[in-house]
Amino acid sequence: MVLLALAGLVLLIASANLANLMLARASAREKEMGMRMAVGASRGRLIRQLLAESFLLAGIGAGLGGLLARSLSQILVASLSTQNDPLFVDLGTDWRVLGFTATLAGLPCILFGLAPAWRATSVTPGVVLKESGRGTTGGRSGFGFRRILVVSQIALSLMLLVGALLFARSLNNLAMVDAGFRQDGILVTDIDFSALGLSNERRLAFSSELLSRVRAIPGVDSAAIAEIVPMTGNGENHDVLMGTSGAPKGEAPVASFNRVSPGFFQTLQTAMLAGRDFDEHDLKGSPNVAIVNEGFARKFANGRNPVGMTFRIGRLRTITPPYEIIGLAKNSKYFALREAPQPIVYTSQAQYDHPDSDAQILIRSNAPPANLLSGVKSAANQAHPGLDVTFSPFHKMVQDGLLRDRLMAALSGFFGVLAVVLAAIGLYGVISYMVEQRRNEIGIRMALSAGQKKIIHLVLRETGILLLIGLTAGAVLALATARTAASMLFGWKPQMC
Repeated sequence: MVLLALAGLVLLIASANLANLMLARASAREKEMGMRMAVGASRGRLIRQLLAESFLLAGIGAGLGGLLARSLSQILVASLSTQNDPLFVDLGTDWRVLGFTATLAGLPCILFGLAPAWRATSVTPGVVLKESGRGTTGGRSGFGFRRILVVSQIALSLMLLVGALLFARSLNNLAMVDAGFRQDGILVTDIDFSALGLSNERRLAFSSELLSRVRAIPGVDSAAIAEIVPMTGNGENHDVLMGTSGAPKGEAPVASFNRVSPGFFQTLQTAMLAGRDFDEHDLKGSPNVAIVNEGFARKFANGRNPVGMTFRIGRLRTITPPYEIIGLAKNSKYFALREAPQPIVYTSQAQYDHPDSDAQILIRSNAPPANLLSGVKSAANQAHPGLDVTFSPFHKMVQDGLLRDRLMAALSGFFGVLAVVLAAIGLYGVISYMVEQRRNEIGIRMALSAGQKKIIHLVLRETGILLLIGLTAGAVLALATARTAASMLFGWKPQMC
């Protein structure tokens, strides 16, 4: 919706620009219109003629725009697709597309083409013919509406430019966020062994075997299994009940969960602040253990060190046996970079009763990617031939989460620059036409000893007044728009304006 509004504003600026040019052209054609009316042409017929000329311009522009949009739309859709979330959009042309394009072409013609047509025909034939082609709008009174259009263009273009800067700043703020883990040099490998039909016990053993083989690959610094890869948008939440017994009053507080193997925090280089990591003794049948983050300690332990505390998990009206907290990890992002620190519980993957039929292995390595991929495929084939193996660089998965923000920054920047160019063209057109119409006045001023600097100052003063009014109005619009779009920005609050 925001991008649609930005495109609509650019169309509005372009239409205002065209209206300005047509108003100037209408003033130059007043003698022609006066002669046509003198020989019997009605005002309605002349308005239809001028509107037909406007529709011709709009039709040519819409046709060229349609051809350009067809190729650009494919590029846009491709930029929205990711490896894990491919996007398909039918870009075929049908009556709806043609109808929408025709409407977009027709409405600006009616809104912005009617004013020049009305002005061009609002002449008295006798007066115009007596003027001998000089035109009845040679004075400054005819520039009022055109000044309003230029001021509007400047205001809207400033609003779009400020919006582009805000989205760019938001993207930069997101890129600078400390996610709490390493992103570069980590490969996410998903090895699917569902076709083997293994039991729950065999799944755990087979996952451990795959992990051991991957860790043995030359160049692998560390590797671990995670049910949920951070920043992919996947996750699960459950109720947390502190202590070994009792029930909370009212609704139980919630935390996010992840099941990981030993070495998960070492692989992602997430700091352990207290306690220990999971080890080979944390198996099914041994006491349930968990590692929590700082957000959990702040929410459930009042900011104290939670190591040694116990809690239970509420899942679908069932409550698990107690878990003992054995470690405290640094805060890290779970769903997305935008999120505030939230409580996260990490449980041992080896203690889960219903393990998955695939293994998501995070691999930290400085080895060449080709060698690493080959080594992982070889290790999977050694465990069992024909396993389905997919790879995704962790850094790219995190960057895919910023897709919307990058798109908004890029497109709003493009629209903002385009709007400024259009506004500059409109301002130049009005000032140039004003100078042309006031040529006689300027000549008289120079004949009366007005120097070149005074004439330049006269023109620049007119330009400066339009710029000042437009920038003031644009600043007000930009502030209001920024407050409205604050929810889409990161690291920016309305009071900062």
